[in-house]
Amino acid sequence: MARSTGESNPYSESVNRLIEALTVLPGIGRRTAERLAFWVMKASSEDALALAEAIAAVKRTVRHCPVCWNPADLSPCHICADGRRDASIVMVVEQPKDLINLEQTGMFRGVYHVLMGRLDPLDGVGPESITAGDLLARAGEPARNARGVAIREIVLALNPDLEGDSTSLYIAELLAKSGITVTRLARGLPSGSQIEFANRAALGDAITLRQPI
Repeated sequence: MARSTGESNPYSESVNRLIEALTVLPGIGRRTAERLAFWVMKASSEDALALAEAIAAVKRTVRHCPVCWNPADLSPCHICADGRRDASIVMVVEQPKDLINLEQTGMFRGVYHVLMGRLDPLDGVGPESITAGDLLARAGEPARNARGVAIREIVLALNPDLEGDSTSLYIAELLAKSGITVTRLARGLPSGSQIEFANRAALGDAITLRQPI
């Protein structure tokens, strides 16, 4: 139903429905939703229906990979099924967008596990809300890992903040008796930066994780 504002509404019922539907998208307010709705109305029928079909196709075909939880239209996803990748090394990320950013570097040739979130008790996100249990199952049963390969290393690639660190500690404790090596991404000074602009946490990590040359 259209939102009641107590004022005369200049839009037809169908346009109001479209605007209301668009406002549920993250970062889309009422005015942006109105601009998008006007784009849909001005666009050709082919373009507008192509957009609608693309949305429908995603909802019909995309599911979480049964191995790593990354959204995919194949089961398992193309990364888990790729025989050129080292399935014995699993990089754990919070969200699919983190996987995409890491994958774009071209530097990691293992496989992934997407937690679909991170622990945040203040926001009501507990262990049951993330896929840590599935990760533990992959670690304990090679048949549940990509291509049935036993895991020898798990790399924690969570965001370097309080919630990310708490989640990493929780996962490390879950895996403590698994015999699997648990590592995390290195931290410190980014290449091309200057010490005077680094924050205290970055400097602390740089000192603690210093390497020989």
